Amino acid sequence: MSDNLLQRSVTTAVARNLTDTTKTSPMMMSITPRWLLQLLPWVQVESGTYRVNRTKVELPSAARIGLDLNDLNGSLQADALRSVPLFSGLSAAVLARLVTRFRVEEVSLGNNLLLEGEDLSKFFILAQGQVEVLSKGVHGSDLRLALLSEGEFFGETDLVSDQPSEISVRTLTPCVLLTLTRKDLDASLSEQPNLYEEFRRAVDQHLALRSTLNRYGERNIDLVSGFAENVEIPETYVDYSSEPREYSLSSIQTVVRVHTRVSDLYNGPYDQLQEQMRLTIEGIRERQEWELINSKRFGLVHSAAPSMRISTRYGAPTPDDLDELLSIVWKKPAFFLAHPKAIAAFLRECTWRGVPPVTSQMFGVPVIMWRGVPIIPCDKLEMKSHYQSNRWTGTTSILLVRVGEENQGVVGLHQSGIPGEIDPSLSARLMGLDALGVASYLLTLYFSCAVLTDDALGVLENVEVGYYHDYNMRASHGFEYGLGI
Repeated sequence: MSDNLLQRSVTTAVARNLTDTTKTSPMMMSITPRWLLQLLPWVQVESGTYRVNRTKVELPSAARIGLDLNDLNGSLQADALRSVPLFSGLSAAVLARLVTRFRVEEVSLGNNLLLEGEDLSKFFILAQGQVEVLSKGVHGSDLRLALLSEGEFFGETDLVSDQPSEISVRTLTPCVLLTLTRKDLDASLSEQPNLYEEFRRAVDQHLALRSTLNRYGERNIDLVSGFAENVEIPETYVDYSSEPREYSLSSIQTVVRVHTRVSDLYNGPYDQLQEQMRLTIEGIRERQEWELINSKRFGLVHSAAPSMRISTRYGAPTPDDLDELLSIVWKKPAFFLAHPKAIAAFLRECTWRGVPPVTSQMFGVPVIMWRGVPIIPCDKLEMKSHYQSNRWTGTTSILLVRVGEENQGVVGLHQSGIPGEIDPSLSARLMGLDALGVASYLLTLYFSCAVLTDDALGVLENVEVGYYHDYNMRASHGFEYGLGI
């Protein structure tokens, strides 16, 4: 027998049978940092219901109009026109007649829909595409006032005014629009003079009411200021909303089952019941963060007011887009919330423009900052893609949040001190043993989220994450090696 085949010692494979292996607790890839749960201030809700009292809004802000592109002629409902503040006071009979007069128009990229200084007298509802609202500045240059996308509208005041248009509107993409001209409006109402009178009366009341309100739709508080004597002091009061929004605590529940034989015999070095509970609670917390963002009842994405939603200029999230978002949530913004892919897309735009954002430490890890506001990554902000199987391409949204009751911001809601509590507002209760010796434990988490005022939450929509720039490879290699090319 050759020396290299001669066994001189017990083999490692056999010796391993006498050793204790070093084990880890079970790992789970779906666990994320869940920074949103840490950044939200949590309010104790004793009764299970949280009521947000606000001042009375006399004139609600404009809301988007939902349309079906497959049936534009039939998808515009009469009640949907109440989303237009100018039409909010009209009767159902007037609205029904107006709906029948809308026409579908397709307009290509780069066309002017309205021109400043001209009297077109036409109302537009944007069913598909994107338009830019412009106005001449004091220096004669076109300045962008707004960027409008699906469901938004413009030109309604031109229907009832004899003044030339104060804005220009230009298409940035091919657009599909529903339009109503003043000629069609007059024709639809002139058949019944009483409807025409009602329309004019409702419009006059709207314009008179708007003159007494601030830009948030709240009635102005009458005040007097100055040094003049013998001036009558006005009387005023602040009215409250008669139907305040109430948030009831939502729940996430599941039943964890562990066989007593498993927990009795195989309980070292890790407690089987404890590990089952730990991993299940991780899943509950992940679902909690998803609900806080995406729930249609209280999630942040669906809670943002129409006036607090803006669209990206070119699809990719640029520094200009985030600056615009900061301009609408300007009162003590706390943090941006964005999908990691959206953050990467924003960083590419910053690199392309030569304005790399700074980095700061939060929670012991580096976090991107923009204008001093941290951009927190969160994969619960969902992607909208043509490819259902790929959740990492398409468009998403970026949120900007102000937090805290003291700031009239966004707060999380929970109720600590519940029976069987193992974490604030999270309870575990033994439900009993079945005939097979399996123990069942009920896990329940109670929570919700409230936006105290509309301007506490802004959303940047239509954020495209798949746009990349081509760089000059020779130049980039030159800088890499210090050639200065």
